[in-house]
This record gives sequence, C-alpha cells and structure tokens, in this order.
Amino acid sequence: MKRLFKIVFPGIYGLINYFTIRLLQDIGSSFHFWQRPVLTTSLELGISIITGYVVVFGVSRICDYTDRHRVAGEADSASLGKELLMVVAMSVIVANGILLPFTALTDDGLSMNDMATINTIPLLYTLIYYGIIRSRTYLKGYVQHRLLSEKLANENLQTELRFLKAQYHPHFLFNALNTIYFQIDDDVPGAKQSIELLSELLRYQLYDRQQKVTMREELAYLQNYILLHKVRTSKKMKLKTEFDPTLSDQQVYPLLFLPLVENAFKYVGGNYGITIAATSSSDGITFRVENDLPELDHARAEKGGIGIENLKRRLELLYPGRHHLLLEKQSDHFTAELELIF
Repeated sequence: MKRLFKIVFPGIYGLINYFTIRLLQDIGSSFHFWQRPVLTTSLELGISIITGYVVVFGVSRICDYTDRHRVAGEADSASLGKELLMVVAMSVIVANGILLPFTALTDDGLSMNDMATINTIPLLYTLIYYGIIRSRTYLKGYVQHRLLSEKLANENLQTELRFLKAQYHPHFLFNALNTIYFQIDDDVPGAKQSIELLSELLRYQLYDRQQKVTMREELAYLQNYILLHKVRTSKKMKLKTEFDPTLSDQQVYPLLFLPLVENAFKYVGGNYGITIAATSSSDGITFRVENDLPELDHARAEKGGIGIENLKRRLELLYPGRHHLLLEKQSDHFTAELELIF
C-alpha cells in the first residue's frame, strides 16, 4: 500500500495543482474549464500529471543532494535555507517551462493574472509538500537521535553500576579478610567457618547480581554476613534481628542493605548493641539498622566511608525518586534507615 501510494501520489499532486489553477482562473469569468473541448482538457490533465511527477522527483533529489553534501559544521538553518532556495527555483522553472507554455497554446492568450496564478499555486503546493517530507525526515532523525541518546545513557548507567559494584566488592572483601586475619591466631575452626561463609557470600555477589532478586534471597545473604561477624565478635555484643516474615517474593536490586549492616558492625561501640530490622509495607520495604557508638570519634560513623557513598549513588541510579535514605547520629547511637518504594 505504501509503495502504491508513492507511485500514485505525484499524479494526484499534479491534478490538485491543475484544478486549483483552473478554478481560480474561472472565478473572474463566466466560462468554466469543463465546458472546453474534451481533448484540450485531457491534454492539460496529462501535462499536469507529468508536472506532478517532475516536481515530486525534483524535491526528492534536492533533499537527497543536500543530505549528501551537507558541509561539516554548517548550521542547520543555513543548509535548509540553501535547500529551500533550490526547491523554489525548481518549482518556478517547472511552472514556466512546462505549464505556462502549454497553457498559452491551449488558451486564447495569457493575462498577467493567469501568469501569476500559474507561478503561485504550484509553488505554494510545492512548499507544502516540501515542508511535510522534510518535517517527517527531521522527526524521524529526532526520534532516532533520542533512541540513541537513551541507549547510550542506559549503557553509561550500566557501566557506572558495574564500576560501583566492582569498587564495592574489594571494599567488602577487605573487611571480611581483615576479620578472618585476626581470627586465625585464636580460633582456627572459627576461621575455617568464616572462610566458608565468605565463599558463600562471594558466590552470591558474583553470579546472580545483575538483575533483581527476591527479598528471601537477599535476607539469607544478610544472615550469612551477620553470622560471619558473630564468629569474631565478643560476647558482650548484643545483636538483634527482626525480619518481617511477609518479606519473601518482593523483587529488589541486590546488595543495597549490606552497606548499612557493614557500617553498624564497623563502628559499633559503647554498649555494643546492634538492631537490624526489615519490614514490609503496602508500597515498599523499610530496612533499619541501629548501632551503639563509642563515647568518642562519632564523625566517621556518620560519614560511613566508601560503602555508604557507593550506596547513595547506586540508589540514585536504580531507584530515582523512589527511595529515602536516613542517616542519623545521636549522642550514643547511630541510625540508618532505607525505604525502597515500588
């Protein structure tokens, strides 16, 4: 159907030109062009159709020529200006080279009004046609540019996420190995257990972490991480976990809660209490971690280091406008709360 329209349209375009010109010429007279001899009218219709094909072909060639010979760095307005002048010149040449002479042969002479009409009407329709096809071309180019920009933006986001993840893994690994290092001298079986837990944690991080996971998987990972830390912590550590049993199949991006838990173990002091809770709501998930602080040097706990800064950036990329992160330091404890909105 589209191919058929391309073949038929130039003829329709030529006929629209012809009927418009004839109607305008007959307005000021009592004579009507359909009252003329059939042969004369048929010849004029044929010439008009041929003219339509010539004009449509000419506009197409001019646009192609402009696209191929566009000067690098030239403003779009300058390029379009040149192209428009070529279209106008082509339309005037066709009107005066084909329509005007043939009309002079079939009529009893031409008035100035006839000459103005024959030059104006085809030019008007040519400009309308040119505007339509050029707007379609630029609209198509604009859409393609937007799609390419969105694709590049998405690729850039994925690259940044991979970079953040690569940055986070060494950070986590350093802390875990540091834990095992101090454990080896005093508790070899415990160190072996810690290495097993660490291998499970790394397996989770390395194999399935590009897409969303269920909360059941994420909480199981956190429990292994907590267990890794419990192996080396002193007996005075008071650890409390509260995970909502309804948290099961909700889909979340992985490793977003871990920096908050890691931060709590890293900076806990004072009464050595840590509370980790995860609750479900109608529109999302709330994850809350509280830890006691030592009497001195609270500033580092509030800043949180690489892990927290990394978390903030990942949240901006993965949950833009759909998350709330609260980091609050009081005199004797620190609170971190992350709300993810689905």
